[in-house]
Amino acid sequence: MNAVPRALLTQFQRKLRPNKVLMLLGPRRSGKTAFVKDYLKTVDLTKTLVLNGEDLGDAALLQERSVANYSRLLAGKDLLVIDEAQHIPEMGLILKLIVDSIEGIQVIATGSSAFDLHQQVGEPLVGRQNTLFMYPLAQMEFSKIEDFKTTLEKREERLIFGGYPELIQYPDWKDKEDYLYQIMNDYLLKDILMVDGIKNSDKLYALLRLIAFQVGKEVSLEELGKQLGMSKNTVERYLDLLSKVFVIFRIGGFSRNLRKEIVKSSRWYFYDNGVRNAIIQNFNRLDLRADVGELWENYLAIERRKYQSYNQIRCTNYFWRTYDQQEIDWVEEEGDQLRAFEFKYQLSKAPKAPAAWAKAYPNASYEVVHQGNYLDWIGG
Repeated sequence: MNAVPRALLTQFQRKLRPNKVLMLLGPRRSGKTAFVKDYLKTVDLTKTLVLNGEDLGDAALLQERSVANYSRLLAGKDLLVIDEAQHIPEMGLILKLIVDSIEGIQVIATGSSAFDLHQQVGEPLVGRQNTLFMYPLAQMEFSKIEDFKTTLEKREERLIFGGYPELIQYPDWKDKEDYLYQIMNDYLLKDILMVDGIKNSDKLYALLRLIAFQVGKEVSLEELGKQLGMSKNTVERYLDLLSKVFVIFRIGGFSRNLRKEIVKSSRWYFYDNGVRNAIIQNFNRLDLRADVGELWENYLAIERRKYQSYNQIRCTNYFWRTYDQQEIDWVEEEGDQLRAFEFKYQLSKAPKAPAAWAKAYPNASYEVVHQGNYLDWIGG
């Protein structure tokens, strides 16, 4: 059972509907299986079938793609749960036939590899699916079980170790390190290396290290390729795969066609600070680190993304920079609204928007997110 109530519950209950597939996606070990198990405690298990896509026997039950087979399999069942569904070939066609032919059936499918689920599930299930994302624990979730003093005391730990749910059971610093190294080696890279054509784990790991050292900075595919001895197209493909197994995510440059604004570059962030630190093998405390600014920026970026997702805030995130080096870390575009945010671990002077931004976008809001106000921004 999860020690921390998950923010996804209300959306999950609302979007679980008869003759629809509810896809629950997110990184491995982020709590998807535990969340579903907790939900199953509230339903009639005699009317529920639970399968695991990594179990060959369970997967075989679905391979005969016929109405007769699924009618027998789901006789008397109201709910079908398929954990790690991306491992089952032709999953989309299977689920389409089930929800189209078994009257009243509800389906939950979880997955940690978005590329398989979207390729196999996406097109066949148009109009038949709802998709939700579960991340490692968010500060807005921790805040349900801890007071303000505890949150401040835990800030350094979360900047360094991130929010994987199982970390809660490891009070020792070294045990947390060991767990995150295991997550990186046994789960995250495992998912990527399962994909056809990914043969060289060393190159993949080297790419991740380069990205880890460039958090909050524009990334050049050509430069990465030169450093790794890979083509630009291969680098781009690897980055796409890393995003689809929920290791990193991209934001692009914002512009409304001002010639001096940079729009073609990308910045990459990690879904979890702990994974980022495992990749660079650095779990030192903040007073011994030279990358506190990068940790702070990555932490705020992913916590804001969790906040947006769980509160169903539909906006597009960007960074902004001009060729004369004026920049803003985070820009949100929601309809006609523009919100600009600068990330500062230490606030040394009064916030003021860059002159070019203020001139080009006079109606946009501007705020510096720092230690004194960050909890409001990430829902804590």
